[in-house]
Amino acid sequence: MKKYSFVIDVAKCENCNNCFLSCKDEHCGNEWPGYAKAQPLHGQRWMNILRKERGQFPFIDVAYLPRPCMHCDDAPCIQAAENGAVYKRDDGIVLIDSEKAKGQKQIMAACPFGALWWNEEEQVVQKCTFCAHLLDKGWKKPRCVQACPTGALSILHVEEEVLKEAVKTGELQTLDARETLAKPRCYCKNLHRFEKCMVSGSLATGKDKETDCVVATTVRLLRKGNLVAEQLSDDFGDFIFDGLVPGSGEYEIEVVSGGKSVFKKVITLDESLSVGTLWLD
Repeated sequence: MKKYSFVIDVAKCENCNNCFLSCKDEHCGNEWPGYAKAQPLHGQRWMNILRKERGQFPFIDVAYLPRPCMHCDDAPCIQAAENGAVYKRDDGIVLIDSEKAKGQKQIMAACPFGALWWNEEEQVVQKCTFCAHLLDKGWKKPRCVQACPTGALSILHVEEEVLKEAVKTGELQTLDARETLAKPRCYCKNLHRFEKCMVSGSLATGKDKETDCVVATTVRLLRKGNLVAEQLSDDFGDFIFDGLVPGSGEYEIEVVSGGKSVFKKVITLDESLSVGTLWLD
């Protein structure tokens, strides 16, 4: 049968918080029997937006990662719950039975994604419900997806074979590999913006006179003499190599013009790095 999955495009998220606010609007002060107790006004973020800044001025990249419940296929919260207090529906949505889950704070500690929240007043664990109460009434999307203005949030409601093909063709990933034993049903596009490193810089001439950008010039990134990536500097002389592994050590930046190497610089990559302006005089 068809199952639900979240899809998040990190490159499209602008941190507008519409998803967060729509979730609050739907669940704060509203109890949905059989689905969830009312969400507290403060202290819980069922749609939590993480932030990541990479690089150094003036080459800064800021990315945002909306992070709801992953609705995992092998959810640790289900295993940690007693009396079937957390369960997975046939359509892939994971829900918490608010009555059975009373007092079971251990459920919250089981989530590797930090997606569970403790309601002190109700003495129950809470989380994103995928707006199952709306989907069961015929809605096509949960509130957070409906409110997203950029298309950063979307869902798939498809059979497993179709999902596998969508993951492959869309180059989708789940979050950190150490956590995927839970088999999350939340897939990300452009996740490198959040998890990987970048090396950026700019090419210019005329350091002691009038400065000119060096455009359409080949910049190479090498590691141990092997070519990792290659690109042309843009109309501002800038270049960015992305998707690099944090802490991966020594690299060499080489600038090639007219078929000849005209500049080399050795760098050590611990985290995202801006090498500034490379003067080619």
